[in-house]
Amino acid sequence: MKRFFSWIRSLRRPWPWIVGGSLTILIVLATITVSATAWEYTNSAQFCGTTCHTMPPEYLAYQASPHARVACVDCHLGQDSILLTVPRKARELSHVVNALTQAYEPPIYVKSLRPARDTCEQCHSPDKFSSDTFIEIKRYAGDEQNTHTRNYMVIKTGGGSQREGLGRGIHWHIESEVYYYTDDRLKQTIPYVKEVAPDGKVTEYFDVEAGLPPDFGTQVASQLHRMDCIDCHTRISHLFRSPNDAMDAALARGQVDSTIPYIKWQGSQILSQDYTSLDAGMKAVEGIEEWYRSNQPAYYAANAQKVQEAVIAVKGIFSQTVFPNLKVGWQTHPDNAGHLEFPGCFRCHDGKHVSPQGQTVRLECNVCHSIPEVVTGDDTAPVLSVDRPGEPESHKDSNWIARHRFVFDESCAGCHNVTNPGGADNSSFCSNSACHASEWKFAGLDAPAVRQLVQPPAVPGSGQPRPVPHPVGERTDCVLCHGLKAAVRPFPENHADFERSLCTQCHASAATDANAQPGEPATAAPPAIPHSLEGRRDQCLVCHAAGGFKPFPANHQGRTTESCLACHKSQS
Repeated sequence: MKRFFSWIRSLRRPWPWIVGGSLTILIVLATITVSATAWEYTNSAQFCGTTCHTMPPEYLAYQASPHARVACVDCHLGQDSILLTVPRKARELSHVVNALTQAYEPPIYVKSLRPARDTCEQCHSPDKFSSDTFIEIKRYAGDEQNTHTRNYMVIKTGGGSQREGLGRGIHWHIESEVYYYTDDRLKQTIPYVKEVAPDGKVTEYFDVEAGLPPDFGTQVASQLHRMDCIDCHTRISHLFRSPNDAMDAALARGQVDSTIPYIKWQGSQILSQDYTSLDAGMKAVEGIEEWYRSNQPAYYAANAQKVQEAVIAVKGIFSQTVFPNLKVGWQTHPDNAGHLEFPGCFRCHDGKHVSPQGQTVRLECNVCHSIPEVVTGDDTAPVLSVDRPGEPESHKDSNWIARHRFVFDESCAGCHNVTNPGGADNSSFCSNSACHASEWKFAGLDAPAVRQLVQPPAVPGSGQPRPVPHPVGERTDCVLCHGLKAAVRPFPENHADFERSLCTQCHASAATDANAQPGEPATAAPPAIPHSLEGRRDQCLVCHAAGGFKPFPANHQGRTTESCLACHKSQS
């Protein structure tokens, strides 16, 4: 090295400066190249997912997500200039130290994710309006036949800007100013919500079961969080499917043969258990084949290959959704884009977040999506109306879902098929299994304070059996609403031993069907269409207008063809 510098000094001017400057430039360029290469590599998804031994669960889920081509750092550091992201990355060195010293407690949760306005909205414009989307959800029951059902609905994504006449649907939350308070690390409990309208009007909503003081919003003003994308889309890039959802998807795609008896139940049960290690879980999955060999010997003998292929598929699901060594699974990281397995939407839209004026954060299903239509097996898919015309003012009440069970009467049959009310056989609007067959454990419709708000005052009895205010059919099960422990109007204790058939012997139905033609018997539902609709969907009034072959009732005057199929369904 000394000889090298001596050689430079021996050169005639200006060569020493030229050589020294060139070397300096080369060193600077090499440093920049190495630094840039290291920066790019350490920002890559491969580095984040494979170098750190705590990341396999998140990395596998990320690779199967809609954001698999979005760099991890775009969300975790933000899409800002290098002057801002370098200091942020330097602060993350503590994670490297924790990983090397194993100074962490699984499961691991993100603590410093950038706000959605600095990440999501760099690609997804909050001013964009999304049209309604038709979706089909395939479900399989845990019975012997793995009974197949299809749920159809229209998702009202919406969004856009109110100044353009938009700003509605699910993405209304992004355009609007909505703030909430939570002291829950996972944000699963939200006792207080504040909405600021465009005109500056503030509306506060309090969880009626939280016992908050009227000035609670002022007390926690500095701790309020403005709602953004990540408050709902918590697992959009790292989704761990629940056992039920994972098995439904595998059955729908044919990865698991749906003709294998009880396979939905078997797979879901195995995936739902806790295991001490990955090997223990895999052995449990392999036990599915032994279960069929012992409990379904005839079927297994003829279909061993189908069972073995199903075991392989369930192993694949297990390896992507359950990580015993890191205590990570579908239950550890809530998915708030829904309201069945986690509170999700019902953290606020649970029917029990009430304002001092008696208004609630709306719980109606059709605010965010249409009423689900459920089809079993190979039955024909239903005709879905994107917009339900003529919604009564009563249905726009923010407490309608909590209130409607108390005001069920003959007027409902004017628009809805009300046979088997409260049932779950999908034979009518009021027996929709998507509503009544699910346990909505995160909804607060039975909260005493909500009941007090919506239940009509009790009317003193007259000593005579009261008439039934709603239509009663052959399959109407009175006990669903009037059982001793029912949530609507329980019958007296001395009725506990009465048979169902005795109800209508004393309590006569006072309801009539407004749709009935003169001379026709009253029914509890809009008449079904007895003919094919092929080529006739827009021609109802040709035969059914006033003066036609079979005119509609007088109270249908002014209704258009578009509204016919909202109530009347085809039998063919």
